[in-house]
Amino acid sequence: MITFYLDTRSGVAPYLQLVQQVRRAMLLGLLREGDQLPTVKAVVSSIAINPNTVSKAYRELEHEGLVVARAGVGTYVAKTIDAVSAPSQESLRQSLVRWMTEARSAGLKDESIDAIFQECLRATGKVVMS
Repeated sequence: MITFYLDTRSGVAPYLQLVQQVRRAMLLGLLREGDQLPTVKAVVSSIAINPNTVSKAYRELEHEGLVVARAGVGTYVAKTIDAVSAPSQESLRQSLVRWMTEARSAGLKDESIDAIFQECLRATGKVVMS
């Protein structure tokens, strides 16, 4: 099950943050086809968000074909997003955690770490979605 959070300083609309978090969880293999998303009521109580905002996020995910809403039952992951294998992801994640730990030890703040990360994504030809 996914646990949502909101970053009020990100400048990203709350509903888009939820959409992005579901996509990330799918890419990381944390959410797979058939898994149920938390109910709107559960999300509202866990992160103090307007129920319409959660519903909007779920509608967007449904529009993208990533989830399916079943009336009276819940919202379920409709398909799995192709992702790198879990062992490969774990190795890469550990390398990135080591790098971030070194960056923090060197005195870099989140904003600087994010700037370096985004620049590296751009330099390697990837589209940056902040």
